[in-house]
Amino acid sequence: MARANSGRKIMIVDDESESAILRAVRRRLASEGWEALVIQPAPGHSVGEEFEAAALWSIEEERPDAVLLDVRFGEHRDDQFRGLNILSEIVEKWPKLPILMFTQYTQGPDRETAVQGSLQWDAPVDFIDKLASPDEVILRLRRLIGTSPESIPVGEQILVDVSARLVYIVNGEASAPALDIQGMKFEIFRELAATWYRSPGELVAFSRLERYSDGEDPRASLRVRIREIKDAIGKAMNTHFGPSELILNVRDQGYRLVPPKS
Repeated sequence: MARANSGRKIMIVDDESESAILRAVRRRLASEGWEALVIQPAPGHSVGEEFEAAALWSIEEERPDAVLLDVRFGEHRDDQFRGLNILSEIVEKWPKLPILMFTQYTQGPDRETAVQGSLQWDAPVDFIDKLASPDEVILRLRRLIGTSPESIPVGEQILVDVSARLVYIVNGEASAPALDIQGMKFEIFRELAATWYRSPGELVAFSRLERYSDGEDPRASLRVRIREIKDAIGKAMNTHFGPSELILNVRDQGYRLVPPKS
């Protein structure tokens, strides 16, 4: 089965792409199944201008799923906020393309300039501290892109194959489908898994899940299906999930997915 995000591309536009920080981010992207496309223009008169031209050309050619874009390029004053210029060019041409901006201006007098530069764009744009962990970068990208992959890993032992409409239980190199999770039960678990993948800890409201239930009392029907899903996955994993495990009922609000511990 394919890894999550198989075949997807994230473009990195940063003049420090070989730094330890960016190498760690690239390894994390690879572990998620994303291909990192690193912009490396030929040296020119202006570092910022070269990266701007190369980035725009590469987006047109490669059509990435998202862009990691630095705010600052080089040491010249004109390039201090060059990333904001590149951002404006990208948003004008591809207004729906998710862009995650790396910035070192989380402190000091230039912070407001960087923040204000992001507020004018009605586009999927977010800022992140350049010293943030690779895991935080991945989380922000998931939220920006807003879609889930065809294969969603839930922890290390559960894999949701969206295209095959099956939930697999993974044991080392082997995997087997939990065949009791079909139809509406699969759709409920897929909805929970996709939400968790994009934003771990996010609640899925009852209203979003009750559409996969039937009968005169959709809420009660949903409770039954949730219990059946937990029992089916628990049986396949040779365990039992209690009320506070795997799928949690948040009183009067909805359900939250919690991946099982290894």
